[in-house]
Amino acid sequence: MNQADFELAPHSAEGWAQRGAKLLQLDRPEEAVRACRRALAIDPRHRPARIHLAAGLFAMGQPDEAETICGAYLALDPRDQESRLLLAHGLIMKGDLAQALGLLQTALVQEPANPGARQMIQHVAIQLGHWPELRKVMERQLESFSGPKLEMERANIHLLFGEWTQGWELYESRLQDPALAPPGWQFTKPAWNGAPFPGRTVLLHWEQGLGDTLMFLRYAPRVKALGGSVVLVAQGELAELAATCPGVDQVIPHLGRLPPYDFHLSLLSLPRVFGTQPGTVPAAIPYLGPPGRVPNRAALASALAASQGKTRVGLVWAGRPAHKKDHERSIPPGALAPLAALPGVAWHSFQMDPAQLAPLPGILPLAPWLSDFSDTAYALTGMDLVITVDTAMAHLAGAMGVPTLLLLPFLPDFRWLLERDDSPWYPTMRLYRQPQPGDWDAVIRKVLLDLASGPGDA
Repeated sequence: MNQADFELAPHSAEGWAQRGAKLLQLDRPEEAVRACRRALAIDPRHRPARIHLAAGLFAMGQPDEAETICGAYLALDPRDQESRLLLAHGLIMKGDLAQALGLLQTALVQEPANPGARQMIQHVAIQLGHWPELRKVMERQLESFSGPKLEMERANIHLLFGEWTQGWELYESRLQDPALAPPGWQFTKPAWNGAPFPGRTVLLHWEQGLGDTLMFLRYAPRVKALGGSVVLVAQGELAELAATCPGVDQVIPHLGRLPPYDFHLSLLSLPRVFGTQPGTVPAAIPYLGPPGRVPNRAALASALAASQGKTRVGLVWAGRPAHKKDHERSIPPGALAPLAALPGVAWHSFQMDPAQLAPLPGILPLAPWLSDFSDTAYALTGMDLVITVDTAMAHLAGAMGVPTLLLLPFLPDFRWLLERDDSPWYPTMRLYRQPQPGDWDAVIRKVLLDLASGPGDA
């Protein structure tokens, strides 16, 4: 919005109301409130002007008049969703979560598919620890799915809430979704059911993302303990790293020539086979480490030597942009700026091809020497601490036993469960959760507070 937009706006109630709406979009609530009051001076009954006025007042932290406006419209029309959600937003800002929850429950009864109401009620339910309500909202979303996708969404809910017996069973439905299967899978032998296989070979294979492979490789020693040989098909960039996992006899890069085998199974089916519960996760850490061949070992050793005597902290603030939820999990690098207050820290960026580095003093980008995960694993051995969003780096650092602070969005992936600040998957990991959607500032403040006495104390 430029100056011409203001100059050309008609001097009418509608014109002033439109100006107020544009100013709200630009996060200029004080000017928006003034514009809306000009509109109402011309036409006191102009509804959009009153609604925009209420939104501006809420944004300015002046809720009383805003609540009166929204309440009046709801009294006239109890099905007025715009006023109801705006009023609920204001109540959330005031901290009156119980009353906001009541309004949002009514909104979802009237309009179950309303995305704004769903997001707000998720926020309120988590803030109140009202898990049944959160679950109810998530289960309403199941109406949008059918077939294997529906079963997968049900699995995600069970797993998020720690109901892993039902969750892992339903999670098998993903195998019926062709979109989730890596290209080139043509297995001719039966799936392994967890029975002992002495003298025979089980072929384990990757599925979905790099982080999933790193996470579920932990089961290889348990598989090995039940029989003969364990062969792993891994993504090419993980092949040499995966070979360091105990229990893996041979690693085949994806689409490589397969040796003879008797059974096969996806890594992501192993929790179901072993009946994994939150209290029985195989968590013998570390189960991965740098392989013997590290392409850039000398360059990385030299870079790490330069920070000797300081606390080395590795950072990853963004994931792969193509990920469907990357907008939720990635952090603008500027949001990390408060961490610059920590003394005696040598910052190391593990971010690949960053458009912009985090504004931290002396931060060293390691990307030029991270040609594959072998380099990354070697560099991680030199870190005292890793701070990362939910990417493959979190799983690698956790699998290697490196102390890790994981920064999570408001509603996380199922594997991180709810409420807890630790993870049954990674004993050296601590979880930092957004208190509300998009609020990375609060997460970084909490990290800074916890690290104030030294990164090793977090």
